[in-house]
Amino acid sequence: MPTEEPSEEQVKDETRRPDLGTEQGRRAFIRVLNSRLPKKRLIAQGVLRTDGDRIALCQLVYKKDWDLPGGIVDPDESPAHCVVREVKEELGLDVTVQGLLAVNWLPPYRGWDDALLCLFDLGHVPEETLEAAVLQQREIKAVHWADAASVEANTAAYTAAMIAQVGFGTREGTTFLENSSPRDGM
Repeated sequence: MPTEEPSEEQVKDETRRPDLGTEQGRRAFIRVLNSRLPKKRLIAQGVLRTDGDRIALCQLVYKKDWDLPGGIVDPDESPAHCVVREVKEELGLDVTVQGLLAVNWLPPYRGWDDALLCLFDLGHVPEETLEAAVLQQREIKAVHWADAASVEANTAAYTAAMIAQVGFGTREGTTFLENSSPRDGM
């Protein structure tokens, strides 16, 4: 028989600490923590490469800077699933996550709170792949193959720095970045 969850008033009652020796008490304590602990935005993006050290960049409808394919991770969604879903929804392309290139902590930016960005390797594809893209018109104006000069000229500074840190997706292993730079001592 399911146990009845304590009311919000019972949980908020400062004079009574939940009994952590019971499942009901543990769940009440977890509910309090879950409601009070910070929630951080999570972004999943991918590096899709082609010949000549070029990567796919999306020209977006809602901002001037071009960006890597991907988006905001939905509640209860894995970041790897998110980047695959976003690329399918926004570009009409099927991609496979090859690995994690970087985790990048981003400080507050242009009205957004801080966030974590998971940058995935989406592999190497033929140049014609972007010709087959079916763009989600409400978000994507165009998708381009971009070399280092195009990345520098068309992306936000933090995006260009992050792409450089992972060697355009060719660097082995996973990197932890803070604001697109290596953390001191790492």
